[in-house]
Amino acid sequence: MSAKNRTVSGALGGLLGIVGMSAVAGILVTAAVAPAVALSGMAATNTINVFDSLPEYLSIDQLSQKSNIYASSNPDDPVGSRVLLASFYEQNRVDVASDAISQFVKDAAIAGEDPRFMEHGGVDIQSSFNGAVQTLAGGETRGGSSITQQYVKNVLIQKCEVMTDADAAKSCYDDATKTTADRKLREMRLAIGLEKKYEKADILRGYLNIAGYGGTVYGIEAAANYYFNTTALALTLPQAASLVAIVNNPVKFQLDRPDSETNGAANGYAANKVRRDYILTEMLKYDKIVQADYDAAIAAPIEPVITVPSTGCQTAGGSAYFCDYVTKILKSDPTFGADAEARLANFQRGGFDVYTTLDLELQGAAENSLNKYVPKTYPGWDVGGVVSSVKVGTGEVLAMAQNKDYSQVEQPAGSNFTSINYNTDRATGGSSGFQPGSTYKVFTLAEWLKEGHALTERVDSRVKANWGTFQDSCLGPQNYGTGFSPRNDGGEGGSNETALHSTTRSINTGFIGMAKKLDLCGIKKTAEAFDVHAADGGDLGQNASSVIGTNYVAPLTMAVAFAGIANNGMTCTPIVIRSMIGSGGAELPIPKSTCTQSVTPEVAAGMQYAMATTTTGNGTAASSGSRTSPKVPIIGKTGTTDSAKDTWMSGASSKVATVVGVVNVSGTFKNQRFTKLNGTQASLVRHLIWPQVMSVANAKYGGDAFPEATSSVINAVAIPVPDVRGKSMAEAKTTIEAAGFSFVDGGATTSEMPAGTVANTDPAGGSASTRGATITAFSSDGTGVTIPTGIIGKSETDARTTLTGAPYSFTVAKLEQAVTDKAQDGKVVAIQPGEGTAGRPGDAVTIVIGKYTAPAPAPAATEKNPKE
Repeated sequence: MSAKNRTVSGALGGLLGIVGMSAVAGILVTAAVAPAVALSGMAATNTINVFDSLPEYLSIDQLSQKSNIYASSNPDDPVGSRVLLASFYEQNRVDVASDAISQFVKDAAIAGEDPRFMEHGGVDIQSSFNGAVQTLAGGETRGGSSITQQYVKNVLIQKCEVMTDADAAKSCYDDATKTTADRKLREMRLAIGLEKKYEKADILRGYLNIAGYGGTVYGIEAAANYYFNTTALALTLPQAASLVAIVNNPVKFQLDRPDSETNGAANGYAANKVRRDYILTEMLKYDKIVQADYDAAIAAPIEPVITVPSTGCQTAGGSAYFCDYVTKILKSDPTFGADAEARLANFQRGGFDVYTTLDLELQGAAENSLNKYVPKTYPGWDVGGVVSSVKVGTGEVLAMAQNKDYSQVEQPAGSNFTSINYNTDRATGGSSGFQPGSTYKVFTLAEWLKEGHALTERVDSRVKANWGTFQDSCLGPQNYGTGFSPRNDGGEGGSNETALHSTTRSINTGFIGMAKKLDLCGIKKTAEAFDVHAADGGDLGQNASSVIGTNYVAPLTMAVAFAGIANNGMTCTPIVIRSMIGSGGAELPIPKSTCTQSVTPEVAAGMQYAMATTTTGNGTAASSGSRTSPKVPIIGKTGTTDSAKDTWMSGASSKVATVVGVVNVSGTFKNQRFTKLNGTQASLVRHLIWPQVMSVANAKYGGDAFPEATSSVINAVAIPVPDVRGKSMAEAKTTIEAAGFSFVDGGATTSEMPAGTVANTDPAGGSASTRGATITAFSSDGTGVTIPTGIIGKSETDARTTLTGAPYSFTVAKLEQAVTDKAQDGKVVAIQPGEGTAGRPGDAVTIVIGKYTAPAPAPAATEKNPKE
């Protein structure tokens, strides 16, 4: 060590040794010869061994910054057309580069906090000496901290504030802020180490970005935004001095409380002006500003323009529930962290720019139509209105709206507010779901076609009180006895409906009849293949009633499923984030949609064919189909739960799928057929909202024709009806069902067949009918007779004798018919009913008797003219 250094060291060491501060003396000696000694890392003397043992490296982690969630009106340019939905933060901070900070701010910070910042090596010897003397005198560490030391302290505090364990965070904070000499020593050593590693400009930038500016406002950019509605670069001289003033005492000098006191001392505007003017004076003193600038700044009043940042989803308006869903994904998806705590910390502190899939045009149509047709409150009914739209083929959620106002409070006051997202699962901020009613029938339709049945195939669809046993490969056969007797919403009671007509008119008993020929577990698995799941996280029910929609699922789940149907059987899981940019500008990993072939394209084409019929003609969804414009091919399915508690319209083009529901959220409900919402029958509201949303979708995204369904999917195969006449009814039932038909006992009829055996069937044996058609068999009562054979050719007298005698006792009527064969004269040439026809004794029989008429003579032949 040089003689000069030894002299300085000895002098200061002796002085501070007198006052018992040898450890502090060591650090001051090191600082006194800085930057030469500080930057070289040389130990000043053996008197600073305590200082040498302290850590000199300080790792600077990423600062907590706010994350932003954006939506877009243009899916092709999500960044260019972005609109901020909401921001989230623990500390309202935007980390900015040095060239994005006004020079006024930098000069004010140096002049007001550390005038020798550019000369010292991390510790200002003169200020630290004065502080050390004050510490000795008062027993506490006071003043003297350089900008680098303040930066170190803030970095240490920042490390504490990101801790998730409350006790550990408090202990860390106490250690970083305690007013003791050893804390000051560590702070000094780390400041010197910091200056070895970083340029002065970087340290100053870091200090301005990390400092607190009152409340939750951190960093110069956020402070400029909040207090003056401007940027750090555009701050004026008096504004810059006012903000730097706050750093000295954020509670005393902050600018969002004009008139306040702490222990009798004035805070707010007046206190800030005093500190601001001091800083301006120091700036003039150190030639950072000229006199004219100083005079103008001193004269400027304190005039903040408080601009509260958008924070939390309540700032997103009608898009708040979508925003809430995005936050739940950010906090729950493994893409964003190893566990829930890490994901939450990353989100709240990461400074992400999250670009979502929300289409603001489609979202606007959803919000406007809900506002128009579904009130937020209704006397005696907790009514809910929901809309979910999903892009076909990508899983992107384009719209998500409901009729309530969003609240971040779990149990808000007022029935117009709720924190529950009706569109999503419970795990992502939603409810336990709603019964989708007949919209769920599409999964039985899918299983029907998967198992090789056709759309025109018929089933027994009679309304009955006992449907008997259903097959279930998972739980075993299920017999529902007389406890399950569904009715049809339109009162239909057809005995032999096709799958196609059951879809078009949403006939419950038709689908139950289809399910009787299927496997209940297979229907459940097919629904799950379309990503359908219970909203509460439990298992889907698979009983017979679930076929017609008694499971509780989220509307978004049904929208995803309908998008899968429209995507030729390829279902894509929902996603809400299109891209995400980190605080450093790099693109970050995001969750991806997983697309799975739920059913074959051939089965999907059959589903599309059937579901298209619901939207036209007398289909149940025709009210929605007819109102949608521009016209593109669409598919759909309606749903109405028991007593019209909930009503649904679900459908899709080849580009966008939308689900609309008017539902009972809780408690007492209204029958929607007998209730009006804003002047419209509640059960019809779905057919006003869905077309408005899909009209915007059709205009923006278009729609292609769906693939043609094959003949084998549409048309059932015609097969011969077995001839079971004379068989017992039990034997006939076995034979008919084995042939692929449904058997119905038509009751007894008069027949010559032995009593109890089959007299005839409808359709008749030997004719052809489609597989699955119902064959009605009639049993003989044993009282019938058959018109005997051999009557034709008999004389009238003999025929009468036979027909009127026992056992026939027929009443005989006579008709005559001209014959040219003399042998038929006076003989029976026909009989009605015909020979072998069954009848009852006493029935009327008509015999036709021939009457000979000689033929007219043929004309004479003439010779042909050979010249013609």
